[in-house]
Amino acid sequence: MAMRDFFRDHRVEMVVDAGYDRIHTRPFLDAFANRLINVHPSLLPQFAGGMDAIERALASGARETGATVHLVTADVDAGPILLQQAVPIRVGDTVQTLRERVREAEHRILPQAVRLMEARLANRSSVR
Repeated sequence: MAMRDFFRDHRVEMVVDAGYDRIHTRPFLDAFANRLINVHPSLLPQFAGGMDAIERALASGARETGATVHLVTADVDAGPILLQQAVPIRVGDTVQTLRERVREAEHRILPQAVRLMEARLANRSSVR
């Protein structure tokens, strides 16, 4: 059974990608349009696409990076942004130290984004 069908059969109203490093199929995206969110370890649109955003931020010499929660669309990491939180890149940061601080930001904004989406869905007359 496809994940889309499983979720539909179980009346899933919202899907949250957190650490899910795969691109969804068009039928899945269509089934959960405007009800599928992702957390990404950068301030999108910077360092979009791929799980190496923290490494790329460090290598770029940027002064900050962060975390973003956005709606998932067919364009990778390009959907409308729901929430972002900046994380400074400190002198002496390693991938590990920066990853820990970015993860803390993700853990703060993801629950906020879920509540925001719950409120949006509650205000809709019906969910597909």
